[in-house]
Amino acid sequence: MRVLVIEDDHALAEVIAEGLGDQGIAVDLAHDGLTAATKLDIAGYDVVVLDRDLPGLHGDALCQMITERADRPMVLMLTAASAPGDRVSGLTLGADDYLAKPFHFPELILRIQALARRKPDARPRTLHAAGIALDPIRRTAVRDGRQLNLSVKEFAVLQALLRASPGFLSTEALLEQVWDENADPFTNTVTVTVSRLRRKLGNPPIIATTPGVGYRIA
Repeated sequence: MRVLVIEDDHALAEVIAEGLGDQGIAVDLAHDGLTAATKLDIAGYDVVVLDRDLPGLHGDALCQMITERADRPMVLMLTAASAPGDRVSGLTLGADDYLAKPFHFPELILRIQALARRKPDARPRTLHAAGIALDPIRRTAVRDGRQLNLSVKEFAVLQALLRASPGFLSTEALLEQVWDENADPFTNTVTVTVSRLRRKLGNPPIIATTPGVGYRIA
């Protein structure tokens, strides 16, 4: 899952990004509406966490722009305006959910996950392939009845490969989906993470690699 957090409070944005990252979610940040609009044109997101009162381009205008996109992300408005009228107007603009500040962080996580599941092209909750059953919500992964003890990044890589199966994912695509926009494209972190994941999955090997193409569940 990839999320764009649009929040002009830099400290709060960093806290949200760190918390989502701990859940294996790739997070990009924007601190004003114009920067956010540019990032939305460049990258694909599952969910946008949108502060309403933004500099540059107001959150209301940005929300309307997002809802007009053909392959639009789901929008969670996160704002200090918490009166019933504010909620109604926010949802009228096209937001899919509305959460007032201050908020309880576990609730934010659950709402983001729920929105990602509601996205029109979202896959079923439990992913199955090659004897693996992965549940992104419960954060469990099993192979042939054996529980897998995976790190956050290993889990996220396996989830991305299962979603793409039977297709390939390139190293660049994995960096984009599992890490974030600041990941070094020349790093070997994907290779190392896939290697650790292969060991934990055991035999017979099920992650195939094609040089110059990427990885897939065989």
